Amino acid sequence: MANLVTAGLDGSRESVAAARWAAHEADLRGVPLALVHVEEWLERPPLAVATTEVQREWAEALLREASEEIKGLYPNLEITSRRLSGIPATALAHAAASSDMLVLGSRGLGGIAGFILGSISAGAIAATDQPVVLVRAPHDEAKPAEGRGTDGPIVTGVDIGRPCDALLSFAFDEAARRGCALRVLHAWAPPPVVGSGYSYGLDLDVQEEIGRGIATAVDEMIRPWCEKYPSVTVAPEVFIGQSAIQLVDASKGAALVVVGRRIRRSAYGTHIGGIAHAVLHHAAAPVAVIAHG
Repeated sequence: MANLVTAGLDGSRESVAAARWAAHEADLRGVPLALVHVEEWLERPPLAVATTEVQREWAEALLREASEEIKGLYPNLEITSRRLSGIPATALAHAAASSDMLVLGSRGLGGIAGFILGSISAGAIAATDQPVVLVRAPHDEAKPAEGRGTDGPIVTGVDIGRPCDALLSFAFDEAARRGCALRVLHAWAPPPVVGSGYSYGLDLDVQEEIGRGIATAVDEMIRPWCEKYPSVTVAPEVFIGQSAIQLVDASKGAALVVVGRRIRRSAYGTHIGGIAHAVLHHAAAPVAVIAHG
């Protein structure tokens, strides 16, 4: 572990909320907080030097003011700040490589609880193997985002057909650190039965039997982690339905939603995955995206 939490600042309300959330996380972990601002490479003519200087002063003021505010909330927290240059998503991913996690702001969907996942955030998530947390600004402007999303359980979803060790390790560790409960969700859909030219649903008794088998598989998957983290109260839950919908619904009142994304090296696609993408857009709580094989 790098023993460092990094937060990206761009001057938006959402990035300020992310910096405060990251400060709380760093304080829980007992590690320093790094605040970074990325200045995108732009080809400027020689006469644009004055504009560059203004941008530099603005960025330095942004980092200084954020550091001072966070220092007031967490006097014992070690805080560093720096300006980076380059393509924002790439520069943030590079900063994340030397951190335990990267925390970014994400714009809310107006009056609907949820995120708008911008191209920079999506690019940073796809480009780093470290956990990336997306945080929205609070609805109430009068209240600072200190501690936002720190109450309630940790929520995560598992796929019993794939290894989820990285996901469960992060979720259990967060729950133990915060002293909160952990909800482990798995959603499944009964396969249709085809016969006589048409399809129909499985008999309810058969569905219940399949459900019990899936619940047993979930219990077996999380058992080693329950033994490793005996202080964590774990609630495994199996649902019939879509995973993304169940996770979004469970995000209401959660401290954090933890989702996985498979590491893909292809040059094509978003590299985030359908379930993670949906949760990132619609969750009511901060969302941590964990890359795993």
